[in-house]
Amino acid sequence: MDVLQRVKRLALFGRIRYTWKARDEMARDGLTDEQVVESLVNAQFIAKTLRSRSRFRHSAGEKLYVIKSLAYDGTFIYTKGTIRRHKGFEVF
Repeated sequence: MDVLQRVKRLALFGRIRYTWKARDEMARDGLTDEQVVESLVNAQFIAKTLRSRSRFRHSAGEKLYVIKSLAYDGTFIYTKGTIRRHKGFEVF
């Protein structure tokens, strides 16, 4: 299964964890969790894959996926995240 399919499935099953920074940005932009899920499900492709250089990442060179897509109401949403394991399950 390709990465975008995995991200879409995680979004559909509610397996998304938000950072404090993401929550702050969502609040500032007036975005809801539902809009973020809709944009992930509607995504046609992963815009960019990056290697994280942050010292706060779980593993060296962890892959970050940038996804740009629209929610059902037409709101353009930029999402950046990684796939990790949390309590035995994959999360985005």
